Amino acid sequence: MLSADMVTIGADDLCQFASDLFQASHVPHDEADAVAASLVDANLCGHESHGVIRVVEYLGFLEQGAVQTGVDLQIITRTPSLVVCDAQFGFGQVQMRRLIDLIEPLAREQGLACGTMRRCGHVGRLGEWVERLAQRGLACLLTVNDNGVLTSVAPPGGIEPRISTNPVAIGVPTSAEPMALDISTSVVANGKVRVAQVAGRTCPDGWLLDSLGQPTTDPATRFADPPGTILPMGGYKGFGLGMLLDILTGGLSGGYCPPAPSSEVECNNVLVIAFDPARFSGMDHFVSQSEGLCEFVRSATPVDAATTIRLPGDRGRQLRETREASGIPLDRGTWNQLLDRATTLGIAAPAPIELSL
Repeated sequence: MLSADMVTIGADDLCQFASDLFQASHVPHDEADAVAASLVDANLCGHESHGVIRVVEYLGFLEQGAVQTGVDLQIITRTPSLVVCDAQFGFGQVQMRRLIDLIEPLAREQGLACGTMRRCGHVGRLGEWVERLAQRGLACLLTVNDNGVLTSVAPPGGIEPRISTNPVAIGVPTSAEPMALDISTSVVANGKVRVAQVAGRTCPDGWLLDSLGQPTTDPATRFADPPGTILPMGGYKGFGLGMLLDILTGGLSGGYCPPAPSSEVECNNVLVIAFDPARFSGMDHFVSQSEGLCEFVRSATPVDAATTIRLPGDRGRQLRETREASGIPLDRGTWNQLLDRATTLGIAAPAPIELSL
């Protein structure tokens, strides 16, 4: 049963609503639909931090000129296996589709292809993009940074934030649905802390430190002045991984790592590498190995006999099936933000689904 501070909206209705909000803010129809579909897809998979909670944030970026509509993906350098691009602050969900469409034929021709983008809007859930490539039979790795502007993770033993959450996603094809891992190199994504703040909830122990480096569960401390920080995943290991991914992404894309010049703005820089298994040891071999490992892992005896062993992507697929059938739950804080913006823009909001108790 849903909590009283939650509402449930049909996925199609929520997608149309988000698109309407963007279009009312002068976003072209095709771009509005693409961004809305990507955000709702994140909600369907249970990634609320990259879902429609971002709509109001994106609209603010538009108003500030931090995101542009109707811009091309500019190719700076192109070789048989490399493409270096400038996204010109276009919507991340729009420019990522274009980058993937550029990389795919290069990977098929050369067996391996790499692409970068600098000055890109927030690309959303990384898992969406590696799944897209894996569905086309390509294995891939994707990472982004925040152009050296947004810092949220302090080095172990430190107080001030020095890098961002620097996520990484890996996707592989299988004989059925692709398998994807999408994680931050911090213990939690920045957006999940924001979700907790908007919903009026505390964060779990082990997520946050306040501005004095002391443990806290108050999400507001993360966005205070001076700010608190998010703990790195696995201590020094997670921080080191995040730091090296930051260097690769900022250094190869032409963007920045922290500390960025004061004139720079927050955006995503992107690094993606795609592999065509058919050009290595063959797709049959690749799939046989992925399937064999999956079956071996699932065969482990669970500690709790009432549970099953889960693989990357299992939870998201289960949630998608449930939410496509019965709707997407949103906390009241997120829903009220959307309603407030809809009122300002003169957009009708969809009615929540009536739940039978």
